[in-house]
Amino acid sequence: MNALTDSRNLRRTMESQRKPRILIVDDDSAVQISLALLLKQAGFDALCADDPKQALSLLVHETVDLVLQDMNFSLQTSGEEGLALLARIRAARPALPVLLMTAWGSIALAVKGVQSGAANFFTKPWDNAQLLELIKATLVLRPAPEAAASAAPSSPSRLALDAQFDFAAIVGEHPQLLRVLATIGQVAATKAPVLILGESGSGKELIADAIHRNSPRAGRDCVKINMGAITPSLFESEMFGHVRGAFTDAKADRKGHVASAHQGTLFLDEIGELHRADQVKLLRVLQDQRYQPVGASRSEQADVRVVSATNRELAELVAAGEFREDLFYRLNLITIRLPPLRERRSDIALLARHIIAEVAAGYGLGEVQLTPQALEWLTAQPWPGNIRQLKQTLERTLLLVGKPQLGQGDFIAAQQQQEGSGVQRLGVDGMTLEQVERHMIARALDQHQGNISRVAKALGLSRTALYRRLDRHGLASVAAGEGAS
Repeated sequence: MNALTDSRNLRRTMESQRKPRILIVDDDSAVQISLALLLKQAGFDALCADDPKQALSLLVHETVDLVLQDMNFSLQTSGEEGLALLARIRAARPALPVLLMTAWGSIALAVKGVQSGAANFFTKPWDNAQLLELIKATLVLRPAPEAAASAAPSSPSRLALDAQFDFAAIVGEHPQLLRVLATIGQVAATKAPVLILGESGSGKELIADAIHRNSPRAGRDCVKINMGAITPSLFESEMFGHVRGAFTDAKADRKGHVASAHQGTLFLDEIGELHRADQVKLLRVLQDQRYQPVGASRSEQADVRVVSATNRELAELVAAGEFREDLFYRLNLITIRLPPLRERRSDIALLARHIIAEVAAGYGLGEVQLTPQALEWLTAQPWPGNIRQLKQTLERTLLLVGKPQLGQGDFIAAQQQQEGSGVQRLGVDGMTLEQVERHMIARALDQHQGNISRVAKALGLSRTALYRRLDRHGLASVAAGEGAS
């Protein structure tokens, strides 16, 4: 494998005859002055624009490497002007990264902007050190100049990526996946924390493994923890360890997950499920790289690279008060959005052949073939459970049919047999956890005619917790329409 080049894009600019140039678009002169001063002190050139028209004019006549863009330019605060400007920048300069700046109460709007193509966002007021880290990381990830000059950024070939990095465990050639792999290649050699966003079953753990395997820490452990499985009472002991006698059952010293990941990678899966009381404890480790075992008299050093993953939108949890904003910014210096399987259907045949070969080998079976009709059927399915559901379907069909060649009829028959067994009685087979939750809440709303008190009681939730879930799943209007009380 070739030497890793974690910051080749940023270094390319630094070594040229000019400093990286950043355009600030905000109608508040105080914001412009403050950001321009911060950028100049950090070694960047700054340009300022008061409104979208001036910003677009500067982009035509000036060389710009990054845009810091406000979301509102008038008394209206809907953010539509900001989204419109973002769309025009994306159309004119598809490869130019844009960081959105927004007020605390408009994080949901910023998330919409990221989904529309912005590189990331930050809130006002900002933390200078964190903002500079975000800017530098964004510059590292921007496309090379030759790609930026083209009408649309092209994905690197799978062959080129495999020649430079170890992505053997990841199957696929879809452009969206290749862009994810290219991002991994760029950031793996750094210590920057990475947040992986993606639906359940889409392969987030494989991405975390690839980041670790292609980093200088590959010789050390990648310690994986499901944050949703750790109860608050055990969080400190599990994460930081304990000394003998710290509590009744502490018969000996025990090393925690953080210590086990020293000089390696700490993978925090399902980070969105972490209890709020424990979030501040994790934040201290990320800020100071130190932790204190339960019962110990002094803290220990922790050299860890943190990679986290979730199938939830952390920014929306922050806006709802369920996730600490400062922890969110510590985790998402680099954000990787993993596309669901339905958005890369051209990879389904490749995945199916790869998975069926692995499953057959695992059960000691001979070679198993998939007919063209079977591959067409598999490619046409919605796969709400993503790669995990695809694997379950392939494995179940192989075991039920037991033939060396599987056709479309075999998969349909196995599916009908599964449905007839009663496993799908609740109608949630193949759904993600988020989809199951929405399904159950919708059923409870229908059963209790939208009575919030009764629905909350039936689901074992407080009214406040139920309202948050109704809003998150887009069911608030449904509840209101059914006469919720």
